[in-house]
Amino acid sequence: MTSAHTAKKKQTNRWVFVLYIGFFAGLIWGALKIVENYFKFTTIGIGFLVEPFFKHDFFNTWMGLFLGWIMFALFSIFAAFIYMVTMWKLRSPFWGIGYGALWWAIIYLIIGPITGMVYWITELELNTIISDACLFLVWGMFIGYSIAIEYTSARTTQAIPKT
Repeated sequence: MTSAHTAKKKQTNRWVFVLYIGFFAGLIWGALKIVENYFKFTTIGIGFLVEPFFKHDFFNTWMGLFLGWIMFALFSIFAAFIYMVTMWKLRSPFWGIGYGALWWAIIYLIIGPITGMVYWITELELNTIISDACLFLVWGMFIGYSIAIEYTSARTTQAIPKT
């Protein structure tokens, strides 16, 4: 039974929410990237985003691993903000999967080889290509679907008439 004195549901600040989603996307999927590299599913380590600025051997140390993880989290926050600005009203998880695929293509086919983050795709092993592509797909789905669910939830809550 609802009453007039029922507390009004506090609406989530979208920008703070996106910061959380991006941070946890980087934390969770960055950890999976570390595990993926540890078990040799991929030859590209977590520090690939800052690879051009450091010696490759640095990323074999715990400090290099940690720096790579932090950079992946910052990249995920950046990607979540871009998703929020451009695609936040899209509800399907397929939009997030497509968003992850787009980032994979940008990094592994265009920017990465040019800057030295990753080798050209013709020089990568098939395991690396498939593993990293799948990681980016679920990473994108996590970001996209989390933002879409929050938007849909907030919009549904606003549509409920007050009694």
